[in-house]
Amino acid sequence: MTHARQKSPVPLVLGCGFPDRGDDAAGLFVARRLKQLGWDAREQSGEVAALLTAFEQGGPNRTVILVDAVQSGAPPGTVIRWDARAKPLPRESFHRSVHGLGVAEAVELARVLGKLPGSLLIYGIEGASFEAGAPPCPEVLAGVEEAVRRILEEV
Repeated sequence: MTHARQKSPVPLVLGCGFPDRGDDAAGLFVARRLKQLGWDAREQSGEVAALLTAFEQGGPNRTVILVDAVQSGAPPGTVIRWDARAKPLPRESFHRSVHGLGVAEAVELARVLGKLPGSLLIYGIEGASFEAGAPPCPEVLAGVEEAVRRILEEV
C-alpha cells in the first residue's frame, strides 16, 4: 500500500527593506520576483510588530522565508542563509529600523514569546550602499537572482 505524501503548505516569503535606499531594497526585489512566480510573497519594512504578525500567520507548520539586505563584511551580492530556529541571528549583520529594532531583534522576540513559525529561514544579501535615492548596485541585483534561485531549489 502506498501513501500519498502530504503536501506541506506553500512557504510564506517576507522580503524586507526600503525601495529608495539603494541595496536595502534587495529583500523587496526577491519578494517581487517570487510573487511573479505565484508564491505567497510579501513586502515588509522589517519593523518588529509587522514581522511578529507575519510570523504568526506562518503558523507552526509553515515555512517562512525572510530575505533582507545585510552587512556582514562579505563582498556585495553574497547570499548568506541562516536557520533562525537553530540559533540566534548575528545582530551586527542586520540593519535596525529607525526605531532601533530590526529583523534580528524581531526573530529573538518571537523566539522568547514562542511565536516562531515551524521553519524560519533567513536569506541575507550583502549590501554596500544604503543611501537614500541610490539605486542598488549590480552585485546586489545579481545576489537577488542568486537568492531566488537558491530559494526555489530549497523548497
